[in-house]
Amino acid sequence: MPVAVTASTPGRICLFGEHQDYLGLPVIAAAISRRIAITAQPDDQPGFRLDLPDIGSHVTIPLAGRQLPYLSERDYFRSAVNNLLREGYSFSRGITGTVRGTIPINSGTSSSSALLVSWINLLTHLADQPVTLSPKRIAELAYTAEVLEFGEPGGMMDHYSTAVGQLIYLESTPAISLQTLTPPLGAFVLGDSREPKDTIGILSRVKFGMLDIVKRLTALDPTFSLHSTELTQVTEYKDILTKDEYILLKGNLANRDILRDALTLLKSPAESFDHRRFGQLLNDHQTNLRDAQRISTPKIDRMLDAALNAGALGGKINGSGGGGCMFVYAPVQPEQVASAIERAGGRAYIITVDEGTFFSKHRDAEGATECTE
Repeated sequence: MPVAVTASTPGRICLFGEHQDYLGLPVIAAAISRRIAITAQPDDQPGFRLDLPDIGSHVTIPLAGRQLPYLSERDYFRSAVNNLLREGYSFSRGITGTVRGTIPINSGTSSSSALLVSWINLLTHLADQPVTLSPKRIAELAYTAEVLEFGEPGGMMDHYSTAVGQLIYLESTPAISLQTLTPPLGAFVLGDSREPKDTIGILSRVKFGMLDIVKRLTALDPTFSLHSTELTQVTEYKDILTKDEYILLKGNLANRDILRDALTLLKSPAESFDHRRFGQLLNDHQTNLRDAQRISTPKIDRMLDAALNAGALGGKINGSGGGGCMFVYAPVQPEQVASAIERAGGRAYIITVDEGTFFSKHRDAEGATECTE
């Protein structure tokens, strides 16, 4: 009797460093208590078959050869399989399963990365030579399958935060460095604006616009660096850049400094953690994202204002922007804050920081339950 198994992975919110990781700057992100799970079991029919009832879809992947053709843009199910085949995994048995989730889709909370992390976690456990990978290794494979495989402009934050879980501080330059943070954070409220967003378009505009600025400034001034140039120094470049470029540069450096302040705060002793200061830093980050990166929307601004007026301590847009989700920190009376977001036209979810991806076996042939992380 086949054993049913589940791989479950959280979504994520970016607390500090939005639109920074792909520039080589650090980020602070949190896994959230809304997840995507794939429950499946092996069978004797080759290939993979997955039902996706949440979106009324079905995926069938026949295994033939060492490279699957992509049938759609960003065909993540097949890209994960292709990358594992290149890594030497094999699948002589088939897999049949169901995908269910509670993460808002296409809303900036990393539903696609959570899906990929769950899929890779499941596949590596059900391969002919099953392996339990570290969360970091799963994150690396998911990043390859989602970003590198399709030449997309995103960074690695989504994959590390969903795979590792909890609160992470992630540096990507000069090498990957990951720290887990354990501040005494209370509840957040996630608000889905239900506005569609153009992730690729906004990432391309903000990322490549900033990279062009950096290239031009370093050609003129080899000492310029996003890591070390002080915010007060950018006036030297005011006549070199357009008004919009100058504002974008200042916004990126200001957000870099906000993250550094936040990191110090998040490492402070639990008994002296300043919840109000944490909220204010989120507000400061949002101001730059709204005015410099220009990724917020009037509706999201209204949702944030409503939440703050209802008692939230601070908040910001989440993800690439142009729609999607915002969140606020609301350790006191989050229900009241959620109601305010709903009245402003959003869909609200009370969330907490959550664990990363995990794999579990449900029942063996005798009905006993077995779980493994």
